[in-house]
Amino acid sequence: MCEPVDVSVGAMIEDLRTLVEVESPSRDRDALTESAKAVAGVIEARLGGKATLVDSEAGPHVHWSGGGDPRVLILGHHDTVFPLGTLARRPFRVTDGHATGPGVFDMLGGLVQAVHGLAALDDRSGVEILVTADEEVGSGSSRALIEERARACGAVLVCEGAADGGGVKTGRKGCGTFEVSVTGRAAHAGLEPEAGVNALVEAAHQVLAIEALGASAIGTTVTPTVASAGTVDNVVPAEATVVVDVRVESPQETERIEAAFAALTPRLEGAEITVRGGVDRPPMPESAAAWLFAAAQRLIPGLEGRAVGGGSDGNLTAALGVPTLDGLGAVGGGAHADHEYVVVEAMTERANLVAGLVRAIRDGEVAP
Repeated sequence: MCEPVDVSVGAMIEDLRTLVEVESPSRDRDALTESAKAVAGVIEARLGGKATLVDSEAGPHVHWSGGGDPRVLILGHHDTVFPLGTLARRPFRVTDGHATGPGVFDMLGGLVQAVHGLAALDDRSGVEILVTADEEVGSGSSRALIEERARACGAVLVCEGAADGGGVKTGRKGCGTFEVSVTGRAAHAGLEPEAGVNALVEAAHQVLAIEALGASAIGTTVTPTVASAGTVDNVVPAEATVVVDVRVESPQETERIEAAFAALTPRLEGAEITVRGGVDRPPMPESAAAWLFAAAQRLIPGLEGRAVGGGSDGNLTAALGVPTLDGLGAVGGGAHADHEYVVVEAMTERANLVAGLVRAIRDGEVAP
């Protein structure tokens, strides 16, 4: 069983309110700067020391170290998917045992739990915290820093929200986004449509070909999600764009899918196709979580582990061969939705789980 550390639910709720009430939509540098300051303030108040703001084109990342030889990285993000103004419509509340508000589950609740778990440890040496500003939009500006600190520490605990039912996440699909742009030729839709090259019709052909790339039996999903075409209703569309979400379980499928997108060819004479993007988060195999998950089960017997379709920065660290356990954050649900929530009564156990894993890793009680 997990030897409990002394954490206060009231104090965790206080800090969660502080973070939620500083809105932090991805790509909004001004908002993310204020959010980073708030995250740094919570870390410094609870853990001491100095939390460094690492500037980037996406916004500031927050890095804190407990000193000594690095042994374990606590990884999270402070950007959210909710636009400015969401808080006014959906303010932070605690009602019927649930904390609600934009970003509580994905993933501010997990950050707060991790900080309070660490705060209850007498020795915080060997521990680092990295809270990035761009996880929700692909981690382009933070990837190098994530990989650097993961390699240095040698073990990663990701405080993304728990799996359904409170399990941790032992595997994730690789994921990425492709943008397929079609160029045709405009013409009057009534007088001489035959003089044009209809980019919308070409895009329709491509959507069917792209959708057929999926292979559900081996976990590959290829889903066209956003499309746009045309200008006005009496002009043959000269341009069209299709955005495609891709999820894969193996590097081999990554190669197959990327090669298939590169090989897309027009069906209509005169049409041209340009493809951008790729699978930017490699699959996180369950083997990457094996020994950390075993340690977590010793702390909480019966704890479940699940492989899930969504990606996180844990994909990046696992791809390096660094042992990574994900889903250590809040128990709750509704990520990216208006009903997002955190189960308050589970916060103490999750803070204890992070603290117990940190103590076991740092003290050499578990090893691959």
